[in-house]
Amino acid sequence: MINKYYKILVFILIFLNLFFLSATLAYKITVAGEMANVPDLTGKTLDEAKDILQEKKLSAVKSGVELDKHFERGKIISQDPPPKSKVKLNKIVKVVLSAGLEKVSVPKLTGKDLQSVDEIFQDVGLVKGNISHVHTSGFPAGRVISQYPPEQTEVPVHSSVNLLVSQGDLEERYLMPDLLGKQASQVIAKLKEMGFRVGDIRRSYYPGLSSGIIINQNPSQGTQIRKRNIISLEVSR
Repeated sequence: MINKYYKILVFILIFLNLFFLSATLAYKITVAGEMANVPDLTGKTLDEAKDILQEKKLSAVKSGVELDKHFERGKIISQDPPPKSKVKLNKIVKVVLSAGLEKVSVPKLTGKDLQSVDEIFQDVGLVKGNISHVHTSGFPAGRVISQYPPEQTEVPVHSSVNLLVSQGDLEERYLMPDLLGKQASQVIAKLKEMGFRVGDIRRSYYPGLSSGIIINQNPSQGTQIRKRNIISLEVSR
């Protein structure tokens, strides 16, 4: 009789153990399988994001701060996981906050050499915008005549500044004459007297010609040139 009751008791204990074990496993499986949709936190503050995520059994943590022109300081500009992602409960959502727009003052560029502008922009956090050129006697070639935005204007960092740059005085253009067959010494003297630049003079043997006669020229006859262009000649020897 005692053995009978003992067997019944052991059976009940085994049953209860199996029941609680099954219930525990079912609970864990159910909890582990529960998922939540990650909401869009863009534009929210960190505190607002925490409140929203708490309702979904999620949490938020700040992972960084970046300059942003679309959202004011303290607003969320990105998140990981992204919106509409399905995640397990208690998942941490990492968010990046906006540092707003840092402002800089546009420096005075008028009169500066264009080549030095890049270094100036790098120092203050600006970039070169559209560059236009115009002939003027008021500024040497390569100098900045005007700028937009004007100096001392407060603009967001990394803004572009447009520049108007001098090309110097408007140079007159001339048609290159025919120099072939002429005496080189006389032509060279005349060109220099008129302000033209004579470059290389190459001497070559040419049958039937005496020494010092122009047998080739560059630029060729009829080409438009300016006084700063270099004229090269080939002369008989």
